[in-house]
Amino acid sequence: MFSNRIKDNKISPSIFGKSLLKVVGKILIILLLLTGLSTEATFAKEDQSEIETIYHVYWDGEYIGGLSDKAKLDELKALKLDEAAKEFRGLSLRITTDLSIVPERVFKIEINDSVVIEKLQKLLSVEAEAVGIEVDGERQLNVKDKTAYDEVVRTLKLQSVTEQELIEFEESTTDIPPLKENETRVTKIDMNADLKAVESVVPPKEVLTVEEAVKLLNKGTLEEKEYTVQKGDVLGKIANKHGMATAKLLKINPGLSDKSVIKPGDKLNVTILEPLVEVEVYFESKKRETISFKKVSKNDKSLNKGDKKVIQKGSDGEKVVTEEIVKLNGKVIGKKEIDKKIVIEPKDEITVVGTKVMPSRGEGSFAWPAVGGYISSKMGTRWGRMHRGIDIARPSSRSILASDNGVVVSAG
Repeated sequence: MFSNRIKDNKISPSIFGKSLLKVVGKILIILLLLTGLSTEATFAKEDQSEIETIYHVYWDGEYIGGLSDKAKLDELKALKLDEAAKEFRGLSLRITTDLSIVPERVFKIEINDSVVIEKLQKLLSVEAEAVGIEVDGERQLNVKDKTAYDEVVRTLKLQSVTEQELIEFEESTTDIPPLKENETRVTKIDMNADLKAVESVVPPKEVLTVEEAVKLLNKGTLEEKEYTVQKGDVLGKIANKHGMATAKLLKINPGLSDKSVIKPGDKLNVTILEPLVEVEVYFESKKRETISFKKVSKNDKSLNKGDKKVIQKGSDGEKVVTEEIVKLNGKVIGKKEIDKKIVIEPKDEITVVGTKVMPSRGEGSFAWPAVGGYISSKMGTRWGRMHRGIDIARPSSRSILASDNGVVVSAG
């Protein structure tokens, strides 16, 4: 029998047995735990291989469906961009940004990608990164980039000035030399509206070429409507039908007047053009001009009446004129003389006219040589020969009167 006491500094067998059991128990528990962890890790590794990713697609916040393969969406985007790039060359294109993708890890995927792709085929659209043109703060049109915008503005100016004039104006400084004779230069270019370039994203069809943009800014429209004259139409009726006065209809159809005859089938412009922007250009011009001489007549009592005599020949003068010329959209709307210097004075041509009356000389103003009557036959060719006088028929008497200063010496 083992004793529970310690004898001779030795452990009692009963005590040693109990301690050994405790240690062995702990070791077994640790081994069991390690074994469990190893098994769990093995299972986790095996389960991980079965987890897949589903891509939830949202359009403008609304759920469209799930995709098992995100590459299909990328292929659809690339196809859309490729098709648009062929139609709208030179534009910076992108897919609409209303699309969002949320991935999720799941154990099993049971979805049909084709359903979502079909929906996206209808929803996905292509946008163009462009530059909008604002007129007085309101966006009116779009061009492809800032370079196109600058070209539009330059083209508007070139409607009123030449390329060389614009270059010289842009390069001019405050220290401008005096204007030379026969020289013209631009002093100011004004637009009646404030133009501004702004970044914009729009459908590609809304991006205009430079030519289209200039036309729209000049006319306020890209399409000018025509009306085909119908049977029974008159100008007033056509004008009233399109909300304008007859005078306006005539103005937008050069060559047409209120007396013009229109017939069925004729084409008339019925679009009132309202420019979005007008360009006003001021020019300074210096040139030499001729001053025409004047013709002056003076009475001379010493000359017989009807006689004339030039006593001083006329000669033209010359002047150097500086004027301001204003053009609106290329058409001259005003001129103003701002300086004038006479280089050569003109010389009047003076003619004296006689006023002296002589009793024996006629004045050249003829009176009716009969008492009443009328001309029954004028002077000229008659019946193959020359009739050298006039015939006066049915006078009131046989009296023959002097037509000018003089005396009738014979009548018969």
